[in-house]
Amino acid sequence: MFRKIDCVLLKVTRLKDAVQYYRDVFGLQPLWQDATSVGLQFPDSDSEIVLHTNSKIPRTVDVNYLVEDVPQALAHCIEHGCTLIVEPFEIPIGTCAVIEDPFGQVHSILDMSKGPRTLVFDESAVKNS
Repeated sequence: MFRKIDCVLLKVTRLKDAVQYYRDVFGLQPLWQDATSVGLQFPDSDSEIVLHTNSKIPRTVDVNYLVEDVPQALAHCIEHGCTLIVEPFEIPIGTCAVIEDPFGQVHSILDMSKGPRTLVFDESAVKNS
């Protein structure tokens, strides 16, 4: 059911500085941005690190697993002993939900039902917020 790691979500305090650091020091390439986040791609993968300043998202490292369809994956997981932690909610590329497995591990699952982000990065538009 889990297809791949879509992204590792990291909360930062100064987005512009963090983007520059992750690009220059870790060799990640900026792909896309919105008002509170920037997606950076690993050189040998289509997985991303997403740096964000969204105050509604807790300051944790959050691995997001890509699934075909969140409602179907959620039903499958609950049927097999997982607990729903966060009801499905809309994200720019589709739907996301958070589950806890029977071993106490929390997993964010997402689908790309709205399609991938537009791969455009404009460094001058990134703000430290």
